[in-house]
Amino acid sequence: MNTNYYTIKKPSVSETIIQKSRFICHLKRTDSEQQAQEFINEVRSQHKSANHNCFAYVIGENNAIQKAADDGEPSGTAGVPMLEVLKKQDLRNVTAVVTRYFGGIKLGGGGLIRAYGSSVSDALRQVGIVHRVRHCLYKVGIDYHLLGKVENELRQNVYILDEIRYTDKVELMVYVNETDTTTFEQWIISLTSATASIDKGAVSFIETDV
Repeated sequence: MNTNYYTIKKPSVSETIIQKSRFICHLKRTDSEQQAQEFINEVRSQHKSANHNCFAYVIGENNAIQKAADDGEPSGTAGVPMLEVLKKQDLRNVTAVVTRYFGGIKLGGGGLIRAYGSSVSDALRQVGIVHRVRHCLYKVGIDYHLLGKVENELRQNVYILDEIRYTDKVELMVYVNETDTTTFEQWIISLTSATASIDKGAVSFIETDV
């Protein structure tokens, strides 16, 4: 997976009525094609009486896996416009399923494209997008007399001060963008005149709202 990518904030379900038809958009993070298919089947089982359960998903680095299906709607009027919305927002690891309960009024090809696309767009606006960035967790040990200086500098910088632990020394738990680790280590060495201990820990994703 890329170092940085965008995805949805959380699973969601939203509904809109268009010309008496119910369009229900289900969104979920899916890290593999298997998870995507399981989610699609789950929605289908919940809405067995619906006229259509159309889907689209984007998965993997550079969205290597992209699939869409119209589930009985005219070809290209449902799954593809849904997929285009996900791609336009540069999302990763997201599956969208739009369930339609037909209301008796035909929308035509253009109307269907707009309906399915807007159903996903509206759902994304409601659920929100997050930016996921890989960070390393550092444990920085310093003497107590340096705490005020180092804490103040950290809080004014791009690094994320997660926790302060008080033992025989002060331990600062700091998240650092994976691309900035060398710069961070050199900065800490300079800031503490090479008296700090610097332990590089695990890598994980930090999410920020877009």
